[in-house]
Amino acid sequence: MEPVTLTTDRLLLRPVGPDDTDVVYEAVQDPDIQRWTTVPSPYLPEHAIGFTGQIVPEGWSQGSIFTFGIFAGGELAGMLALSMRSLGTAEIGFWAAKEHRGRGYVVEATLTACRWIFTEVGVDRVEWRAEVGNHASRAVAERAGFTVEGTLRSGINNKGVRRDCWVGSLLPSDLGLPSTAPYLPARA
Repeated sequence: MEPVTLTTDRLLLRPVGPDDTDVVYEAVQDPDIQRWTTVPSPYLPEHAIGFTGQIVPEGWSQGSIFTFGIFAGGELAGMLALSMRSLGTAEIGFWAAKEHRGRGYVVEATLTACRWIFTEVGVDRVEWRAEVGNHASRAVAERAGFTVEGTLRSGINNKGVRRDCWVGSLLPSDLGLPSTAPYLPARA
């Protein structure tokens, strides 16, 4: 798939490339990003080079991971990726640069990217997972309309350690969009 750029009134969402390597590297030096996400720790220059020069473009060309840098006022405010899982399902992951937290940028980017993947890629479910205790990630997911569905024991592996995680989902109907396949929810 060809990379796309998405915009909102405040944000530019675009794939990062080699020209963004230094700002990605600097942002990921934040201990909170290294603690709560699956980026390598310590995060070295070669990790940023591989991410912007290989991982991001290969994900787009293979249609497997759609990664967007979140830019506000020309500055890198965060990162968001939608990884294709099973047929019709993607998993979202994101982080906010320390100096841009608390402004709603990641919520706005999440809604924009999810609308895109629902309408342009044909996904019918976006899943969110975060280690139990990552309240900032959970707040973003809930503000974006995700339904937290529960806790998975040993549900994620972060740096070689199995951890319990929260899991949630966003469906096209949550955003007033049609699904590509019929959905029959269970009766309460």
